[in-house]
Amino acid sequence: MRTPEPGVVSARDGQRAKVYDAEQLVRGVFDRADEHGNRTVELYGSHLTLPIERRFASVESVQVYTDRVLSLNWVRAQWDRAATPVRVRSRAGTAAAHYEAADAVLAVPLHTGATAWALRELVILHELAHHLEPAAASVAPHGPEFCGRYVELVDGIIGPEAGLVLRSSMLGCGVSLS
Repeated sequence: MRTPEPGVVSARDGQRAKVYDAEQLVRGVFDRADEHGNRTVELYGSHLTLPIERRFASVESVQVYTDRVLSLNWVRAQWDRAATPVRVRSRAGTAAAHYEAADAVLAVPLHTGATAWALRELVILHELAHHLEPAAASVAPHGPEFCGRYVELVDGIIGPEAGLVLRSSMLGCGVSLS
């Protein structure tokens, strides 16, 4: 979820539900692989070995990860906003992580009961994809440009197999990508 800059009218977010549906499918694939210890999945007739998705224990560990992602040479070369630091904070409630563009803040819910659904790499990369949006852009928060950035981050950081699973799930859910 992205909080728009004050005074900025953002485009309609018509893909939001489709993006979230695709992400839920991908997280399910990774969760099942972790539960069953079998990292090989079949995707459209091809067998892929899923890479490990990082999980986090605290706001501090998410902050270290975020700083490292934004300092990667290829990320800095691709997106000017990578030079703008992100501050990670805990978020009250458990429903969603979100990005606050006005202050470059990534807010994540922590452990609730036995779950820490937001303290995982796919969720953090989603929020970083919002952060990397060009400052002057007035596009839909989950539009094709965002989705392209998100898939590129997942592909380059988690691995090409994860990027393929995400891209395929998005396309299967009717998401447009740039």
